[in-house]
Formats: sequence, structure tokens, C-alpha cells
Amino acid sequence: MCGIVGKISLCAARVDTADVERMASAISHRGPDDAGVYVSPDRKVAFGHRRLAVIDLSPLGHQPMRYLDRFEVVFNGEIYNFGEKRRHLEGKGYRFESHSDTEVLLALYAEYGARCVEHLRGMFAFAIFDEREQTLFCARDRAGKKPFKYYMDERVFLFASELKAILTQPEYSPEPDETAIHHYLTLQYCPAPLTGFKGIHKLGAGRSLTLNLRTRLCSVERYWKLDQSRKLNLSEEEWRERILTTLDEATRLRMISDVPIGAFLSGGIDSSAVVAMMSRHSEIPVRTFSIGFAHQEYNELPFARRIAEQFGTAHTEFIVEPRAIEVLPALVHQYEEPYADSSALPTYYLAKLTREHVTVALNGDGGDENFAGYGRYSAFKLSLALERLGWLHRKLAAPLTHTASRLVRTTLLDRAHRFANSLAEDYRKRYTEYTSYFTNAQKAELYTPAFKTRVWGNDTYDLIASCFSESGAADRAEQALYADICGYLPDDLLVKVDIATMSVALEARSPLLDHVFMELAATIPFHRKLHGLNDKKHVFKAALRGILPDDNLDRKKMGFEVPIKHWLRHELMEMTRSTLLNGQLARRGYFRADYMRHLIDTHCNTGLNLAPQIWALLTLELWFQQYFQAH
Repeated sequence: MCGIVGKISLCAARVDTADVERMASAISHRGPDDAGVYVSPDRKVAFGHRRLAVIDLSPLGHQPMRYLDRFEVVFNGEIYNFGEKRRHLEGKGYRFESHSDTEVLLALYAEYGARCVEHLRGMFAFAIFDEREQTLFCARDRAGKKPFKYYMDERVFLFASELKAILTQPEYSPEPDETAIHHYLTLQYCPAPLTGFKGIHKLGAGRSLTLNLRTRLCSVERYWKLDQSRKLNLSEEEWRERILTTLDEATRLRMISDVPIGAFLSGGIDSSAVVAMMSRHSEIPVRTFSIGFAHQEYNELPFARRIAEQFGTAHTEFIVEPRAIEVLPALVHQYEEPYADSSALPTYYLAKLTREHVTVALNGDGGDENFAGYGRYSAFKLSLALERLGWLHRKLAAPLTHTASRLVRTTLLDRAHRFANSLAEDYRKRYTEYTSYFTNAQKAELYTPAFKTRVWGNDTYDLIASCFSESGAADRAEQALYADICGYLPDDLLVKVDIATMSVALEARSPLLDHVFMELAATIPFHRKLHGLNDKKHVFKAALRGILPDDNLDRKKMGFEVPIKHWLRHELMEMTRSTLLNGQLARRGYFRADYMRHLIDTHCNTGLNLAPQIWALLTLELWFQQYFQAH
């Protein structure tokens, strides 16, 4: 696990080594164990690397790494099947000097070229330069665990694990991307390839990039997408066997490490399943880490403790009261893109405290996307069943809920009105309406006329709807899972974990995001995932029945949340008012200050919870302060 950077000159100028060293220094937190730089003979290509040593701790694992006196690589991630691939390549005559997966990656590229990605089982972002052919090949893993951001103009191509490195270079002048901000307000994240910075892109999950230095042509290809069109008709017992066998293998592969390893444990289904599998393959007690809060409605420690006791783990608990005012500006800087997922706060605390004990931590990310674990899937499935009663919606449900939500301002009534009103919408756009921070209607009130004119032609709802259309799933409810796997998962959840963990040099691994496991889950009929309207993750829970306690399997999902709705009414209220109403968002003419004041007043003085919208605006304002204060 590492940080990678690169600078490629596309004009007569040569690359200054100091530029690449400065890029690598900007992300030194990702790799405190070692650093290295490569410069091509003509000084047109330079790579930088910061290493977090996890596999092959010897100097032979140093990067940038050279192979066959031709290929040079910088690589971030882990290839879990590198041992198997090494033996395969040795049978073809390849020889290796190290025990690292990086050298195996280079040999795979030498043998298969761009198709090397088809042989990789793991998480990765890398760049390989072929000195002979003068080509740069870059790729990002299928699920989107590892980040890859880049900038290109007629003079230069820059890439890095984090765009902070790109901002150190004189060729790029920071400018906010208004389209990205427009999408962010609906989604709480910037959808790939957007980053919030005009001209800086992120390579999408399951994609590769090839740059020909002779022709200056740059192309992006998608080498993998999840196929939801093929379903298997198996019994519940057959699914149990396949799920457990594949999860066991995916977990075992992710336990390969030359440094201390542990697991995040919330006590939920997904992290508990991973700990159960880990316990099968560990000769010593698995080290588990959980975080709790003073607000009991957000505290999952009793459930985590039960799992720790059952599997005899060496369990560590942290009780924290996140001090948002103190940590929020630094966290906004670390996340570097507009980002409003408030669970980044507890994730950061958990990563920071876990790093004091281990260097690698497994987690349960991906379970909800694979097995329909979010409550919004139930609401969406219900809407699909009710949409044929469109006349009832127009005549009765929508007017009644509208009136009720105006008379009594509560979140429940507001959601009921949004649900009833959405039944007349196209089902793909309806799903985005349920998951929106700011709906299109709310953005229309928030935006100034000038800002609305500039961005309104890019409808965020259409962006998500396009994912539904390409899913291949016959079940319309299942198309929502595919949309989340393409957007919410790589651009929100995996960003959250990567930034939080790598900011403290902790490697996070996710067995449920093993692509073989994901491909298996995609063949399970949707009705076995969401059974009826409310039996979420049915087939996964059935597979784990008897392995995990029933109380853990059947309890209501809590999510990894913090009490921002309370903070914004108390501790953060004055800071939020002064920051938003006097900040750059208002001065730049993006948003109406009176509408922002209305949001704050409504949240503080009624039962309506507008914390997600206010939090999105607050973190956006702090992002402007971090990156555009002087502009």
C-alpha cells in the first residue's frame, strides 16, 4: 500500500526531479517506510513513490521498480493472487529477484500487455512506462478501492494517488469545477471522472488508461463491469455453500501480510462475517477494533463485543466523542474533493486508533451493495409495486402528504411526501430522488439565477439513470444495486475508507469486494437478496445462520453515523451560521444566502432534519477555504 505520482513531459521541456519529489512529499502520509524516484534517460518521464511496506519488507520491494531493463512501475495496492501468478510465469521462463507482488505485476505486463489486468485479483492503481515503446499504461482495480487522479494538457501529463500532489505543480492552476459541485450537492460526492477541480480527473473503477508519448494520444478503456444479466436457479443450501466457500477464500487471501493484521468490527453482518472467516485461518486470536459513542443511539459496541467473545478475538474498543469543530477543517483538506459523507468522521477516528496496534485491517465494505442491505432498496421496491396506482397518487396520496408535511414539519412526513410525489416519475430518476441530499427542486431554490444557468443542463438524475440502463438486470429494483456499485461505492464509500486509513498509513482490505465474490453475488436472483419488502440481505443472512448469533443477523441496521443533526442544533450552530452566511459560496454568487439561512432556521426550530443538506454546504464552504482561499 503506497502513494504514487508521475510527471510526463509532452513538449520539449524536461522533467525536473524536484517537481516529482515535491509531488511525492505532498502524499508522504500514504507511505512512511520508503521513498523513491525514477527518471527516464531522456528526462521526459519521472515517477515518484512513497511506500507503506506490507509484503516483502526487504529493500528488494523498493519502488519505482524496473524489470527486463525496459519497464518501470509505480504501484499502489495488493495483488492477492501474486503467488499463483508467479508460479505460472516461472513456468514460462520468467525469473524474479524479490518476493513482492510488484515484480509479478511487471512480469504480467511484459507477458500480456494491457490484458495483465485480467489476471489480477486484488486492489490496485498503477502506472507502467515502457521505455522501448514510449507508452504509459495505467489501471485501477475493478471495485475502485485504490484512487488514480490525473491532469493533461498540451505540455504535461500528471498523475497521483491524491490530487494534492498535482496541485504542487506549476502547470496546473486550481479552479473549481461547477458541474462537479452541482452533482455533489445531490450525491454528497463527485462522480467519476469529476473531482471538483476543473481539468483534474479520476480514472473510473475497472478502467485503464494508455498514453502514447510519440503521438500524444490518450485513451481510457473499461476492462470490467459487473454482469447482472445471468442468474442461477439454486437452492438456499447451494447458495450457502457457494457464498461461504468464496468468502472464505477471499478472506484467506487478504490475510497474507508481513506486518500485524486485524479487522474493523462493528457487530453488523458484514464485518462479523469477515471476522468469522478470519478466525478459521488464524493460529492466534484475531485482533478486532470497534468504536463507540456517548450517544447510545449511535453505539454498536455491545453487538461487536458479542462477536468478539464468540470468536475469541483480541478485542479493543475505543470510546470517542468526535470534536467536529476541531477536526473538520483538517478532514476536509484530507478528502481533497467536495465530500459530505459524515461517517468519514468516525472512520477517521477508528483508523487512527487502530493504526496504533496494526498496519493492516480487514473490513466488511461491499455487503450492502452485493446483497441489498440499504433501506432505500425496500422503499424503491415498494414504489415499483405502487407505481401502477398513479391515479391514486395524483388524487389522494400526494396532496395529503403535501398538506401534512406543511402543517407538521417532521422528517417522516417530508419523506412520505417525497415518496408519494415520486411515483409519477421515471423509476430510474425516482431512485435518485430517494437518495438525494439536495433534490432538483431544492437546488432550484438554493441556486442563484446565474449559477443555475451555468449548470442546470447537466442533470444529476440523468447521470444515475444511465447506470440503471447499462446494468443488464431484468429486475428493475436490482438495477439500483448496479447504480450504487458504479457510483456510490467507488466514489463515496471506498473514498471514505481509503483517505481515512491512508492518512494514518493503515492498509484497509475488503473481502466482500473481491471481484470473484462480487461476480458470484451478481448471479443471485434479486428476490433472494431482498425477500419481500423488508428482509434485506436474506440469502447472505441465511448463509451465516448458525455461524453468527441470530441477534446480530436480525437486528436493525444502524450504519456508521455521528449525531450531526444534534451538533448543528447546538455545538456547531453558530460556527455553521457564520461560515455559510458570510462565506465564499455566497460571495461567489453560487447560492442564495437567504435560502441557506432558511435551511439552518428550519433545522434548528422544527422537527425537520435538514442536517444532510446543511452538512453538505458546510463541508463545501470549508473545501473552498482550504483550496481556493487565495483565488
